[in-house]
Amino acid sequence: MTSRPEAGIGALSHGISLPHNAGGNGGAPPSTEAPTRTLVAGPYFTAGPRRKAAETGSIQAARERPREARIIEAIGLAQAIALEVVAAPIVPLTKIRPATYLGKGNVAELAALVDEKDIGLVIMDCALSPVQQRNLEKAFAAKVIDRTGLILEIFGQRARTREGTLQVELAHLAYQKSRLVRSWTHLERQRGGFGFLGGPGETQIEADRRLIEERMTRIKRELEGVKRTRGLHRKSRRAVPYPVVALVGYTNAGKSTLFNKLTNAGVAAEDMLFATLDPTLRKIALPHGGQLILSDTVGFISDLPTMLIKAFRATLEEVLEADLVLHVRDISHDDSEAQRADVEAILRDLGIDAANDRRRMEIWNKCDLLDEAALAAARMRGQQGSHDKPVIVSALTGQGVDEVLSAIEARLANGRMIFDVTLDPANGAGLHWLHENAEIMWKDTEPDGIVHVRVRLPPERSDLLLRKFHAAATRWV
Repeated sequence: MTSRPEAGIGALSHGISLPHNAGGNGGAPPSTEAPTRTLVAGPYFTAGPRRKAAETGSIQAARERPREARIIEAIGLAQAIALEVVAAPIVPLTKIRPATYLGKGNVAELAALVDEKDIGLVIMDCALSPVQQRNLEKAFAAKVIDRTGLILEIFGQRARTREGTLQVELAHLAYQKSRLVRSWTHLERQRGGFGFLGGPGETQIEADRRLIEERMTRIKRELEGVKRTRGLHRKSRRAVPYPVVALVGYTNAGKSTLFNKLTNAGVAAEDMLFATLDPTLRKIALPHGGQLILSDTVGFISDLPTMLIKAFRATLEEVLEADLVLHVRDISHDDSEAQRADVEAILRDLGIDAANDRRRMEIWNKCDLLDEAALAAARMRGQQGSHDKPVIVSALTGQGVDEVLSAIEARLANGRMIFDVTLDPANGAGLHWLHENAEIMWKDTEPDGIVHVRVRLPPERSDLLLRKFHAAATRWV
């Protein structure tokens, strides 16, 4: 897909072969308007200066991921909102300039490229300060957004539920609040007081900042209501002993495809970044008759904006409350290990230590894209760990999906208690209670109607079962 870039930006503007769907809508709804001609620039540190990266505090500089893979991901993000990517240069970076992020020579060469190709939008695959963004817009005579702005734009288009739109709007406002200086050139003051006695009043920026803060306060209040509602839903789910299993993973790792395969749901699943945003929950049955709630969450990505993590915390609490967290990985991707590290870093931000949390289980997806040798190597890697062997699947073809369900059932069974319960033929209510509140492992009915049931349930519910059935229940070892 790519050819290795050369050292200079002039050569680099032609050094990346854009994917075949460059300029397409990337799965977005068709639009009657011509797509915006876009340049995606990757200002990445050169191979040497790790020490300088630490000194500048650049997150991207410390990444192990190859520059070519990072620019391809940035192109995919742009295509996710129907932008026409006409150039994608990698800009070699030695240090960050406070005024423009890039050096003067790189700025001049990019400006020439923008003018030559009639670019209307420049996406910088980095985090820009408001001053850097404004200065680059002046130099390029084109709109400039950074990685955070691009991801916010994608989330704004993907949100469908009321909760999702509120969360995205809150993140947008937090982002815009620090960039109001870009929107005003006059900065005139509004007159305060009455008649001719009023003082100078507040500046336009101050007024806009106040309006943004007021809107953010209203949104936070509404999201608190959403959080309370989700808490009530979780409380009602805990009353019925359905364990919750949450899918997490890098964007486009195949979470929604796996979710659809396990639940027969119709969640949108496309080969694009952030194809789905709003969380979905479905009840599914396990091989031995038990049931669980499966939750599909928003995909993660490297350098996910902190404001988005904060805004979506109410949604991501489903992960915090889950009994089991399935980390879905695209095992066919060249940067699968780097993506794993990014997901685990975000999970740590949420309070989940992926390395030590026993709730976590890895699902290695997209094995159908591997040849036999690569698949055999993946299986060998999966067996090398000391514990928690991953399950290798293809959510698209269904290969390994039964193994996923069996692995989930086995993991959830850890620490659960098993009882044999004997019921009279007339005790239909008791049998119904067992079906609703426990996992039925085995059931047999004698000729006289006596029912023998073997059930499995969490330790905290064992006392309730014993009180309800008294001598009819015995612990099974």
